[in-house]
Amino acid sequence: MTASGNERFDRSASARLYSRALGSLVGGVNSPVRADPQPHPAFVDHGDGAHLVDVDGNRYLDYVMGYGPLLLGHDLPETVQEAIAAAVSDGPMYGAPTELEVKLAEFVIDHVDSIEALRFVNSGTEATAAAVRLARGYTDRDKVVVMQGGYHGGHESFLVEGDVNERTPSSAGVPQSFAKETIPVLFNDEQAVRDVFECHGEEIAAVLTEPLLGNRGIVTPVDGYHDTLRELCDDHGALLIFDEVITGFRVGGLGCAQGKYSVTPDLTTFAKIIGGGFPVGAIGGRAEVMQRFTPTSEVFESGTFNGHPVTMAAGLETLKYAKANDVWGHVNDLGEQLRTGLQDLVEDYAPEYTVAGTDSMFKLLFTRERPDEPSGHCTSGCEQRSDCPRFETCPKTGADVAAGATDRWKRVFWPAMADHGVLLTPNQFESQFLSNAHTETNVERTLDAYQEVLTT
Repeated sequence: MTASGNERFDRSASARLYSRALGSLVGGVNSPVRADPQPHPAFVDHGDGAHLVDVDGNRYLDYVMGYGPLLLGHDLPETVQEAIAAAVSDGPMYGAPTELEVKLAEFVIDHVDSIEALRFVNSGTEATAAAVRLARGYTDRDKVVVMQGGYHGGHESFLVEGDVNERTPSSAGVPQSFAKETIPVLFNDEQAVRDVFECHGEEIAAVLTEPLLGNRGIVTPVDGYHDTLRELCDDHGALLIFDEVITGFRVGGLGCAQGKYSVTPDLTTFAKIIGGGFPVGAIGGRAEVMQRFTPTSEVFESGTFNGHPVTMAAGLETLKYAKANDVWGHVNDLGEQLRTGLQDLVEDYAPEYTVAGTDSMFKLLFTRERPDEPSGHCTSGCEQRSDCPRFETCPKTGADVAAGATDRWKRVFWPAMADHGVLLTPNQFESQFLSNAHTETNVERTLDAYQEVLTT
């Protein structure tokens, strides 16, 4: 089933299923962002390459891609399917080590320069929580610096908002004592983080940041920002932790975002792609630091499903396939094509908007200010280039993105794109992703949909 811009998809089966779900699931969903689409989410029947098909038979070009894990798309290559099937056939899980987890760890260590040892867990939240616990245990300090608008999962240490002077929990159920030890600063604000270290340098265990803000519409770092973080951590004996849950093996290819930006963190957290579409998380870093985990030292970390064999098989074969078949070359080329096309549309129809993203990530941000100079802009997404006429108006922080026309994006733009058969993440803040299953034809069709919606 397809739809033009003048007729809406039939989603009656999804409506009935959502009504049923409200009787058994809190809010009818198992993660709150899934409730964003109004009046109800579309329930998925199956994936097909670069597409999702819902229970009503509507077919969408999918740029959610499971919020990032599906580097290869919805149809897994035969070698990946065979590895998963073999792992399932051998037994669902054991509570004992397998060779698969060793092989996946070795693959990551071989390709990410900062990683000397790993611990697999089961989600990005578990990974970031354990990484901060490790940093606190290693440094014997309590405070952690995070970025305003950064996202590190649903753990008490990260559900904090405010600034160095006044901060509070951002969720009910989080004690104020957690906010006391977590210090949010503005991403890309070098002076703000220098001031925090000047006041609290001897108390700071770690700086935890995404290489780029991936849950605030994609905000890339200003040149030199990560170098400043590295310098401050070195000078004050704190650890630099990169949260590469989103960007790991998505941005920068095999070297991850830290390789793209030429910064070496002490610890890195992974999830999403390294599980090949199955639940996963991991913490990796310098062996000296990693060895502080139990059983070799005193920082507790444990999990029944850590190193789950099916996940390890899926992650390992996904990465091996991607390396052997130049998947990053394909998806990054498509990303540039898509962002370049969006930039052309923005310049013609919505000069106040900002195209954001890098590699196979993209987002159109509904920013409100247009630059004075109509030419010379970044050609395929904001690069934080100081000589770009848009530099002063493009988002530098999560707050800059939040100040945009976020309700218009969510309530008007997103439904219109969905009615054109293009499925985007359902709010202004979540990143969007290309996969190996996408094609140039898909990108051209997507740009046609953007143009029709932006000019309606």
